[in-house]
Parts: sequence; C-alpha cells; structure tokens
Amino acid sequence: MDEHVKKPAGPLKTCPICGKPQSEATRPFCSSRCRDVDLNRWLKGSYVIPGRDDEADGEE
Repeated sequence: MDEHVKKPAGPLKTCPICGKPQSEATRPFCSSRCRDVDLNRWLKGSYVIPGRDDEADGEE
C-alpha cells in the first residue's frame, strides 16, 4: 500500500544534544526541547566559529 514511502537508507541518526534517535518533525534533534537547547547555546555564544588571525579588519 505505501510502496512509494521513502525509507531511511542507513541507520537512524542521533540527536546531537542527547544522543536519542532523531524525530522527523524536529530533525536533526529528537525533540523541540533539544532544538531549543541548541538555539540557546548559539545565542549565548557557547558555539564559536573560529576565524583566522591573519585576516585584517578591512584595513590593508
């Protein structure tokens, strides 16, 4: 009956916050709670994307 439904190609991935299986509705997280925890970490500055020291601030 549901022959055209896509099935996962590999094993289910896990939530990057708690390690539980991902939820389709909140992917890549398992729940809205873990999604909010991740957003809070970004907003607080816990996650940092490193830059290069040799970059000038617009001055050449």
